[in-house]
Amino acid sequence: MLKAGIVGLPNVGKSTLFNALTRSRKAEAANYPFCTIDPNVGVVIVPDERLAVLQRIAKTGVVVPAAIEFVDIAGLVAGASKGEGLGNQFLANIREVDAIVQVVRCFEDSDIVHTMGKVDPVRDIEVITTELVLADLDAVTKRIEKSQKKAKSGDKEAQAEIALLQRLEPHLNAGKTANLLPATEDEQKMMKLFQLLTAKPVLFACNVAEGDLATAEQNPFVQQVAGYVRSHHDAAYVPISARIESELIDLAPEEAKAFLKDLGVDDSGVSKLIQASYTLLGLQTYFTAGEKEVRAWTIRKGWKAPQAAGVIHTDFEKGFIKAEVVSYADLSRLGSVAAARDAGKYRLEGKEYVFADGDVALFRFNT
Repeated sequence: MLKAGIVGLPNVGKSTLFNALTRSRKAEAANYPFCTIDPNVGVVIVPDERLAVLQRIAKTGVVVPAAIEFVDIAGLVAGASKGEGLGNQFLANIREVDAIVQVVRCFEDSDIVHTMGKVDPVRDIEVITTELVLADLDAVTKRIEKSQKKAKSGDKEAQAEIALLQRLEPHLNAGKTANLLPATEDEQKMMKLFQLLTAKPVLFACNVAEGDLATAEQNPFVQQVAGYVRSHHDAAYVPISARIESELIDLAPEEAKAFLKDLGVDDSGVSKLIQASYTLLGLQTYFTAGEKEVRAWTIRKGWKAPQAAGVIHTDFEKGFIKAEVVSYADLSRLGSVAAARDAGKYRLEGKEYVFADGDVALFRFNT
């Protein structure tokens, strides 16, 4: 299962958000820096309204949604790349995740200490980005030294690696993140081997006050983040209210809806954040639907039919013959597999078929 790491400065709401995402109280949330030391890990269901529709069509009582893992990582401070605070541990934990959700404080509250004095979301983003870039620069410099000997001996792989590293070094030295370096598909694959922190996709979670959620896009702090991440990170942002979500944990679904309605919103933003994190990881969903169950299966975008079959069982991939496929849009519109067949929307696909998000599939295979 792929992991998204929740990062940010101390006291920005990371642990509160983690508890909200996982509907638990696993992470300690307190008004002092480094109340999280060891990372908390939780599996989070990916909200998907399509499952309920498929459940009605398949007439089953069992629904298994897709899920991703979130990791609540200790707060970062300036100097983390040199070991300040819990820097070394923080950076090591980030290396283990596949994507980063950076929580940015976008609310004023004199009762909650800000470790850098006043609320300034752009400064906070720059502090974290700088530390990650510095850690990557150090890693790149060491890798260049290590690979030069091989490259000089004529090793072609080492030469290609050195060429990329020598482009990365000045790029990082200019304060730019690795994911903004123009790179070919082969270079992107090679960069993954470097385990660079700033090569990971990033999403910004703008944590707003309870009373600001309904008008979050007008919040000046959120506007600052929106402008900054678009121009500097080519990234997305999602306004959320971790405090509201923490109050929803113990409420029944209907009570939660009523609570949010009183605040003038349909969603605190956490559902959008989960879905955005799923997309950030380069994931998509296909479904299997029958009398036994309706299940969402997680695959990478661009995967072909045998790879998609392999997430169910390796035998499905090894012995793949054909995939019977209908799109969710066609199946939900027509109301049954039989109707989809009659309309010519139910089709057989071979090994080269690239699965689309929302495909509903049945696999033919031999063992």
